[in-house]
Amino acid sequence: MPIKNPKELFVTMLSDVRQNTEKITKIFQEFLPFVQDPDIKQALEARLFVQEKILATLDQCFKLIGEQPVKLTGRLYDVFLEDFKKELQEIQLPVAKHLFILAKLHHLVNFRIGEYKALIAAADITGHYGVSVLLETCLADKMALVERNKVLLRNLVETKIAERVAA
Repeated sequence: MPIKNPKELFVTMLSDVRQNTEKITKIFQEFLPFVQDPDIKQALEARLFVQEKILATLDQCFKLIGEQPVKLTGRLYDVFLEDFKKELQEIQLPVAKHLFILAKLHHLVNFRIGEYKALIAAADITGHYGVSVLLETCLADKMALVERNKVLLRNLVETKIAERVAA
């Protein structure tokens, strides 16, 4: 689909982020059965809640600009999920699986942060300042998830080190 002006580019970028948010939500739902640690499971369930809130915010962005999302064919997240499943099956140790899941979640969220920063700039360029505010809230949610993920990773490592020292 040829893009002729900044607004069309913005709608395409916003559509991409919305479509990817749906895919990420599905990825989180697919991660959930593999998680056995109750703390990590609870954190993942909270992420799912936040993802649904972000999806509703993106829908509001489309309402504000008077557009509908366009259908895109991006496969980045599909490939990510395929690779994730394949790599996860090869990991035998439960703690290593948890570490792997947290690391992959960290990769995804950081990638999403970059998408939101570019989208916020595009919203500003096209004069959609109210949409920029909504997108900033989505970005803040993503940044909070990165910080929480760091805490989960640190706690996982500290617990395993403490167990080793005690043994």
